[in-house]
Amino acid sequence: MSLSRRVLILTILFGACAVGVSQTATSQMGAIMSALRAGQFDQALQLLQPELGKAPKSPQLWTLRGIALSGKGDKQVALAAFRNALNASPDYLPALEGAAQIEYENGGKDATALLEHVVRLRPGDPTSHAMLAVLAYRRGDCAVAVKHFEEAGSVVDSQPIALQGYGDCLVRLKQIDNAIAVFSRALTEADGDVTIRYRLASVQMMAQRPKDAIATLQPALQNKPDSELLDLASSAYEADGNTPEAVRVLHDAIVSDPHNVNLYIDFANLSMDHQSYQVGVDMINAGLKIEPNSAPLYVARGILYVQLAQFDNAEADFEKADSLDPRHAMGSAAEGLAAVQQNDPDQALTTVKAKLTKAPRDAFLLYLQADILTQKGPDPGSAEFREAVSSAKRAVSLRPSLGMARDILAKLYLQAGENQPAIEQCRKALTIDPKDQTALYHLIQALRRSGKTDEIPGLLKRLAALREQATKQEAEHNRYKLVEEKSAASRRQQ
Repeated sequence: MSLSRRVLILTILFGACAVGVSQTATSQMGAIMSALRAGQFDQALQLLQPELGKAPKSPQLWTLRGIALSGKGDKQVALAAFRNALNASPDYLPALEGAAQIEYENGGKDATALLEHVVRLRPGDPTSHAMLAVLAYRRGDCAVAVKHFEEAGSVVDSQPIALQGYGDCLVRLKQIDNAIAVFSRALTEADGDVTIRYRLASVQMMAQRPKDAIATLQPALQNKPDSELLDLASSAYEADGNTPEAVRVLHDAIVSDPHNVNLYIDFANLSMDHQSYQVGVDMINAGLKIEPNSAPLYVARGILYVQLAQFDNAEADFEKADSLDPRHAMGSAAEGLAAVQQNDPDQALTTVKAKLTKAPRDAFLLYLQADILTQKGPDPGSAEFREAVSSAKRAVSLRPSLGMARDILAKLYLQAGENQPAIEQCRKALTIDPKDQTALYHLIQALRRSGKTDEIPGLLKRLAALREQATKQEAEHNRYKLVEEKSAASRRQQ
C-alpha cells in the first residue's frame, strides 16, 4: 500500500474517532484534519504545534503529527512521533499502523512486532497480514508467510511482487499445485511479466506439465528471449517428446549466451539421453574454446568419452577438471568447509588448531586440519606435509567411518608416491560410500601408477555414471533455483 493511501486511511480513522479527539484537542482539530486530507502537511504541523503544547501526552495529536511528517517524507521524525503516541497509549491503533508502515518500508527490525500488535487488535486486517507475509518471506520463514498470505486474501492480488513471494514459499513447502495457481494470478496481474512467466513455467515443469510450460513460455519466445528462458523452453520441449525443437531452442540459447557453461552441460545431457555422444563432444569442444578453464565442461566431456570407450581421453579430462577445481569437479563437499574455502587458509588453520587444543580427539577437526594443510600445497617431506599426514591418520583411527579423512589421506599418499597405501584408503572410503567420486578418482590414479590397469575402464564407467548423475542433478537445481535466487532479486526490488 502506498504511503499516500495509508495517510488517507489514517485520516479517515481519525474522523471515526472524532469524539475521542475532541476531548483532548480544541476547535483547531477540524482545521488540522482538513489540512491533512488536502495534503497540506506543513499547515497541519503549524496547527498541531500549539495543541501539543497544551496536551503533550495526547496520542491522537502525536499520531496526527506522525501522519503529517510521513506525508512530507520525514519518516524518521514521523516514526518518533508515532512512538510518542504509543508511549502514551500502547494500543492506539492509528499510531501502531503508522509506525508499522514506516518500519516496514525501511526494513526496520520492529516492523513484525508492530504489525503483530495490529493483528491482535484487529485480527481480520488483510493489509497487515499481507505485510507480515512479505516480512516472513524475506527472512525465509515460509510456513508463517503462507499463513499470512492466506489471511491477506485478495489484497495481494494487486501486488505482483507479493504474489511472487507467496508462490516461491509454496514451492519451498512443496505445495506445487497451489504455487502454480498463485503464479498464474501473478502473471495476470503483472500483464505477462517475463520473469513471472519464467517462474510459472519452471513450477509447471516441476509438476511434470511440459505442455503447460510451453504454453506459458510461448508469448515470451516470440520476443527476443534470454538464454535462461530458452534453456527452460528446451527442457519443456524435450519433456514433451519434441527433441528436434528442444535441440533447436537450446542451440539458440548457446548462440545468444556463448559463455554460459550450464547451456553446454544441458546440451551434453541431451546428447547422453539420446546416445549422440560425439555430437555432445563436438558441442563441449566449442564451449571449451570459449571457456577453456571450465572444470564442469571437462567433466561433461569426460563422461561422453567414457560412453565412446575413449578411456584415456576420459581420464585426461577428469584429471584436468580436478586440477582446475578439485572440489567442484569431484563433487566433494565437507560440512564446515565454507570457512576453509575463504581466502584466508592461515586464519582457518589457526582457528582449527585453537579448537584442537580443547578437543584433541575430535576426528573432524583433525580432518579439517589435514585438509587445510593439503590445500596449501606443501611439498612431500616438508613439516606441513608430515603434519597433514599425521592429522589425517589420527582422524581415521579415531573415526574409521570418516570417508573424507580417508580421501585426504589417499591424496597425500599419492603425492608422496605411496601408491599401495593410497589404494587401500580409496577402497575403504568406497566401502563407506560407494558414490565417493574423490575416492574413485584417486583409486584410478593409484592403480595406473602401480601398473594395475585392468580395473580402470570399469572404474571410469562407474565414475562417469556418478558424475553424469551429479551433473544432471545440478542442472535441475540450476534450472529451478527460482526460489533461492530469483526470489532474492525480487526481495531487493520490494
